[in-house]
Amino acid sequence: MSQVHAGFRYSVEHEWIDENSPATVGVSQVAADALGDVVYIELPEVGQTLTAGEVCGEIESTKSVSDLYTPVSGEVVEINDAVVADPALVNSDPYGAAWLFKVAVTEFGPLLSAEEYAAANDVTV
Repeated sequence: MSQVHAGFRYSVEHEWIDENSPATVGVSQVAADALGDVVYIELPEVGQTLTAGEVCGEIESTKSVSDLYTPVSGEVVEINDAVVADPALVNSDPYGAAWLFKVAVTEFGPLLSAEEYAAANDVTV
């Protein structure tokens, strides 16, 4: 059963974000479970400027291809090369080793608390 990490905030598109500086972005276990076995990830480039709510990459699984949305605006300062090399990390550790990228945030988009996200997706925190 999917769970929600209590320390993060979430977008309606299923991305999580911590609010550290720089902020780390990943996809929720809800998304990972819905996707199935993740086989490919395309991330934004370091130095790229992102706008909250816009497509910034792609996640491909054995079931489908899904757009990756950025929950914040700002500049990408780091990407997780380990998850690009081994996309299955999204399925095994979505809130840890499978973080996707880090952003120097200039603006947060609309985000849900862990409790709001859990309630909207009928899962536990």
